[in-house]
Amino acid sequence: MSKTPAGTPHDPRGAERFNESRAAYTVASAQPNLEAGVEAIRAQVKVLKPVPGVYRMLDARGDVLYVGKARSLKARVANYAQVSGLTGRLQRMVSQCRSMEIVTTNSEAEALLLEAQLIKRFRPPFNVLLRDDKSFPFILLRADHAFPRIHKHRGARRAKGNYYGPFASAGSVNTTLNALQKLFLLRSCTDSFFNNRDRPCLLYQIKRCSAPCVGRISEDDYDGLVSQAKDFLAGRSGKVQADLEKQMAKAAENLDFETAAILRDRLRAATFIQGSQAINARAVGDADVFALAAKGGQICVQAFFIRGGQNWGHRAFFPSHVKDVEEEQVLSDVMLQFYEEVPPPGQVLVDRVLPESELIEAALTELAGKKVVLSVPQRGDRRKLMAQAIRNAGDALDRRLAETGTRAKVQRELAEFLELEEPPQRIEVYDNSHIQGAKAVGAMVVASPEGFEKGQYRKFNIREAQTNDDFGMMREVMRRRFRNLAENPEGESGKKNSHETIWPDLVLIDGGKGQVSSVMEVLEELGIADELSVIGIAKGRHHGREGREVFHFPDGREKTLPTNSPILFYAQNLRDEVHRYVIGAHRAKRSKAITASPLDEIPGIGPARKRALLLHFGTASKVRAAALDDLKRAPGVSETVARTIYDFYHAGE
Repeated sequence: MSKTPAGTPHDPRGAERFNESRAAYTVASAQPNLEAGVEAIRAQVKVLKPVPGVYRMLDARGDVLYVGKARSLKARVANYAQVSGLTGRLQRMVSQCRSMEIVTTNSEAEALLLEAQLIKRFRPPFNVLLRDDKSFPFILLRADHAFPRIHKHRGARRAKGNYYGPFASAGSVNTTLNALQKLFLLRSCTDSFFNNRDRPCLLYQIKRCSAPCVGRISEDDYDGLVSQAKDFLAGRSGKVQADLEKQMAKAAENLDFETAAILRDRLRAATFIQGSQAINARAVGDADVFALAAKGGQICVQAFFIRGGQNWGHRAFFPSHVKDVEEEQVLSDVMLQFYEEVPPPGQVLVDRVLPESELIEAALTELAGKKVVLSVPQRGDRRKLMAQAIRNAGDALDRRLAETGTRAKVQRELAEFLELEEPPQRIEVYDNSHIQGAKAVGAMVVASPEGFEKGQYRKFNIREAQTNDDFGMMREVMRRRFRNLAENPEGESGKKNSHETIWPDLVLIDGGKGQVSSVMEVLEELGIADELSVIGIAKGRHHGREGREVFHFPDGREKTLPTNSPILFYAQNLRDEVHRYVIGAHRAKRSKAITASPLDEIPGIGPARKRALLLHFGTASKVRAAALDDLKRAPGVSETVARTIYDFYHAGE
């Protein structure tokens, strides 16, 4: 099994490989031309004006290399033409630049926000990138219903209501929600579930809901609970607890011990929420805390989220593309990209003075729509909080470095075991899923030294392979994955940042000798069999027992590993991930087919008309058998639509 050496046209990384960047960083030319880049920049400088704005540097394919902002576009961009004063990293960037795109703004603060937005969108290889695929969960207390619902929320904040967050993880928000349900008895069910209840659900029985759906609480009393919840989440928990204590004492005086017990349980829930906060931040109010630690060429930014004096969790970020970038600049870039998705609080605490701190403060103020103060705490509770963030940043970075060292060792041992020339930077794993050939789907998952690259996953709806032909399905998946790349070996397909422009270092097939032979057959047909390393992984003779996997090579050789081998655990993890992804895709396809209707195939029939036809006739088969006059009498069906439906089913008559 051979593999193209670095630097040949079929390896777009070549000698210019930049270990931190995504595969989209690769360049079409093995030797970028510095002079050509300088000329492209100088040509752009001639037409620029000394106004604020954002510039994008593009390579020969039009991919974004770098996004930057400037108070004066003309002066800032002109600096890149003075190559003698640039760092090696910036010289590499200029050497690949072939054109630029410019956007002017009304102010430098606006340019700063636009820069962060474009970096999040294009993920350029020469910008510091905040590597975080997960959105942050919030608690949403809706305001579009007489009995507002409280629930977890992710994504765009379009619904009307009060958002509380961010929380660091789904676990922390779920724990808080459970306690809030005990404390305030607010409903968490959907509106459709609420509207169709005729008796209380289980949440009422376990004292986590006041059952407004069946009138167990009046609207005014429920509004009182909502008001208490808002006070508590806004940091006024003392007021809520005092009110509950008074109500409990009064109930006890009136010998209403059942009500007193309920109020006691609610007080315990309030105490639990406050006691679960690992940090005492009552004096801080609303604030985000950022601290940075650097070691071994890697950087960790630790963020604490404080809302209403309560700690709602913390998260460690490990930004990429930080080589040759000042630590202060890294922290600034991470914060601005973070606030592209999360609204800034009134205070942002950092562990060091940032460049252009006044500009960052102005940009965050504009983003939040209220005054945001950026500061470095020097004393008191804020300083204690910062010291804890700094300590956590260092600890998280130490753990990361230890994990990275372990992963790097596993990658080296994997390369040696599979006879690769170097540790794989991009591994693609393939599998198929179907039930006796029905609803067949193939899947590709991608892994790098940093972990799974979920933005690169792909599903393949099997269209050509015959029923129950696993080998044919794998051939179809391989042909569709590599056909375009074989025709454009340098990735010049016009599909920017597409997986079809990227060569994998290792192709791992979930299957044995037959699947590997099918894959190699397609690769030979495309003329790229010698360009890819292909390995099959299948369970051995003791089928179904973990640790008995056999690795199949294209030349027919087989290898196994000890059951406690870290390489085997890693390979099993890759295979399990593709299993999870392809089975999920297959189930989704099956579920969609279950809910499909023959009426979906009729042109011009939307959901409303389909629903009206089914309500009128009962089933799709009765719609098909209906006469033209019967179709005309259906509600919402005009004569033209009736003729369309009738002709669709009776075209051959």
